[in-house]
Amino acid sequence: MVKEDDIVDVLESERILNSAFPLNWPFAASKIKKSTPDILLMKYWMSYFGPSLGYVAGRMKKNTKVITILDNVIPHEKKFFDKAFTKFFLKRNDGFIAMSEKVKNDLLLFLPNAKVKLLPHPLYDHFGAISDKKTAQQKLGLGTSKKTILFFGFIRDYKGLDLLIEAFASLDKSYQLVIAGEVYGSFDKYDVLINNNPNKENIHKHVKYISDKEVSLYFAASDVCILPYKNATQSGITGISYHFETTMIATDVGGLSEIIKHNETGLIVSKPSIEFIKNGIQDYFNTCSQSTFIENIRELKKELSWASFASELMEFAKSL
Repeated sequence: MVKEDDIVDVLESERILNSAFPLNWPFAASKIKKSTPDILLMKYWMSYFGPSLGYVAGRMKKNTKVITILDNVIPHEKKFFDKAFTKFFLKRNDGFIAMSEKVKNDLLLFLPNAKVKLLPHPLYDHFGAISDKKTAQQKLGLGTSKKTILFFGFIRDYKGLDLLIEAFASLDKSYQLVIAGEVYGSFDKYDVLINNNPNKENIHKHVKYISDKEVSLYFAASDVCILPYKNATQSGITGISYHFETTMIATDVGGLSEIIKHNETGLIVSKPSIEFIKNGIQDYFNTCSQSTFIENIRELKKELSWASFASELMEFAKSL
């Protein structure tokens, strides 16, 4: 849902599919079918949506190409119905866009002959310009002389915030950690870790919805964005971080190492463990050339535009 402070391009649209109400699905499918689209483009990241999207896709005319952009094939948080719902949905597509090699390989486990194109996640470029670092730190109530680490985005168990908080306990007082984003479920277990942390005075919690207008402050205020994920496919946070020319540290899970180039645009730590995350943070500040990383990010930004993504997608559609 769009919030008041969000920055959006208003696009004409109509919401017609209710994924939780099967009696609505024939209506939605019929309405889309009557418009005779050349392409039905869908997004898939969770098996819950498999039945509704699969139903609609299966009722299109033969000359409508059904293409899905896959964030995930196998969800991060497993459910008993994942395999059945996902298989039902995937079989009703003509082609797929996978955003990482991991997602592509997961797809091929279900459909070995699937027509799929690998396209990395484009940059999120609608969050405005890069803010002044010192001003951003002051607005967020941060120290202006500390090494600033940012954990950004939805807080979910697989994202490894618990590992990061424990790793932060072993760092000296020259570091500060900013946690910014909404939590899925309860934040209680993280509060316990923070309250028992010898560095707790340097941990800044912004556990809330971060509006589009606020996003630039968090990235401008930070030296590095960290993704200490326990498992992953890809992450939209990389697109935001690159837009703001903020380097990243990430664990070597899923497709993160495909988009974050080790020792070029950030660091990849080999395991999602407390010790490896701590060492990665120290290595980044002690041995890496942050200015070189930023220059490399600026070159990469030219390749990861939405215009390029759309053009590649359309060429793929023509090939089906």
